[in-house]
Amino acid sequence: MTGFSLERFRLAPDEVRLWGAEDLRHRNWPVVYVMNNEAEVYVGESLNAEARMRQHLDSEEKRRLSWARVILDETFNKSACLDLESFLIRMFSGDGRLQVLNQNAGITNADYYDRSSYRKTFDEVFEMLRSQEHLFQRTMPEIFNSDLFKLSPFKALNHDQAIAVEEILEGLFSDLHDERPGTAVVQGDPGTGKTVVGIYLLKLLEDIRNHDPEEPLDNDTIFKDFFTPAHAELLASLRIGIVVPQQSLRESVSRVFALTPGLRRDLVMTPFTVGESEEPFDLLIVDEAHRLNQRANQASASLNTKFADINRRLFGADDPELTQLDWLRKQSRHLILMLDPGQSVRPADLPAEVTAALLAEASENERLHPLRSQRRISAGQDYVGYVRAVLGDDPPAQKESFGDYDLRFFDDLGKMRREIFRRDAEDGLARLVAGYAWPWRSKSHPDDPDVYDIELDGERIRWNSTQRDWISSPGSLHEMGSIHTVQGYDLNYVGVVIGEDLRYDPVTGRTVFDRAEYHDKKGRENNPKRGITYSDEDLLRYVRNIYSVLLTRGIHGTYVYVCDPELRKHLEDYF
Repeated sequence: MTGFSLERFRLAPDEVRLWGAEDLRHRNWPVVYVMNNEAEVYVGESLNAEARMRQHLDSEEKRRLSWARVILDETFNKSACLDLESFLIRMFSGDGRLQVLNQNAGITNADYYDRSSYRKTFDEVFEMLRSQEHLFQRTMPEIFNSDLFKLSPFKALNHDQAIAVEEILEGLFSDLHDERPGTAVVQGDPGTGKTVVGIYLLKLLEDIRNHDPEEPLDNDTIFKDFFTPAHAELLASLRIGIVVPQQSLRESVSRVFALTPGLRRDLVMTPFTVGESEEPFDLLIVDEAHRLNQRANQASASLNTKFADINRRLFGADDPELTQLDWLRKQSRHLILMLDPGQSVRPADLPAEVTAALLAEASENERLHPLRSQRRISAGQDYVGYVRAVLGDDPPAQKESFGDYDLRFFDDLGKMRREIFRRDAEDGLARLVAGYAWPWRSKSHPDDPDVYDIELDGERIRWNSTQRDWISSPGSLHEMGSIHTVQGYDLNYVGVVIGEDLRYDPVTGRTVFDRAEYHDKKGRENNPKRGITYSDEDLLRYVRNIYSVLLTRGIHGTYVYVCDPELRKHLEDYF
């Protein structure tokens, strides 16, 4: 039997007053409430629910809402209600059926006494709202596995992220007040939530500048003090956007923005969109900034022409030393960059010396904001460093244990594939990924079912049939994803195939790059525009980074299959 109760009534002044008079708890007890119509939803918490709802009815936006549902529980306290409110906001945002009207005043992942005991109640509240009240269209696991949830601007921040957001806002408002340009850098390993911080920041800034001062904020959070008329005025006329260099991730972020009030799909841009803009920007947030391009051969002739045209328009000449970072600096007075040089995976990405200079400059100006807490991988913080060390020149002295994290080494691709199928059936979001160590033959024969790209151990698999939102696309479970389809994404379980582009030399005791087995043309071609020829040692850095990224996608588990016999012998000691 559940310990909570749910009360439903029409959201009208007389109905609210009548409800308020029925029970003292309606005016003097911590509760959580949900207000909605057929298209929108608002979640709140209050010690005086009746008075708070009458306040909402004075708001033109909330007056459109038709029904109120109040969750009461004898064990609720203020902290539990704030937590349940945050949980429901995130679930509504991840479900996508109703537009969430809440502002992002700062949902943080705060702990409190006996928090774990409330988790079952929260799950039961969700299920009642889904199955009986029909406010959700998806189940909880379906929501947790969705891009809408993972990329939601309503994510609860951990301590590192909350501190970074607070410091970035303080620096930004100081720069805006003093009318000086500025650049902030958020640095973090895979899984520390750089993309979450970028999306969260943009939503928060939009809410600050559009906040009605007559509308009280619901939560006491560390960001409440930024919701002032002075800050709103500083933001009022600013042209703001977010730049996402990777196509697949950009499509997913655009879809989230299209479903979030206060945000729009056209806020999500490519570097080329910014470079071609006739009107400059005031603030740009740049996700995966290490994936910005230098002057190199682009994916198409039209993009090569665009790159040169933008250079000439912005700087008067097509200088081969100019990068897309230079475009953004020219086109915007304020930049917030999400950066991890260890995730640079192609020679066309920003040069290492450029990202190093960015980090040094940000550190010197006290605008470097590190993220250290691992959000993605349940193995813990040390796993990312362990993977990078295992693939590097100074591997760990011994195998490490990562508790309940399912880290396994396979010597048969079929067994690993079947385990991925099983995990997907149980938990969803289990996929196979690989380095670009096989030609993409099926790209030229998409309708021929007999053309496969990867044939190992009796298994025949095609590369990803799309680069846009591949993980969620039909058939992706039976395909092999590449770095360009999974960078920036989470999976519950990932099966990683390390191809023969990465080998092991037992004489030198080092991993080495095999150019003949590396089939990403853009990943290995030289840069004649800058007079650069890439050696095998240069390309080894990118290939190591690729496999480090692939091996750090799995939330609950990572499975590893290695093609090169010597590398297999070397790595099986660590996995």
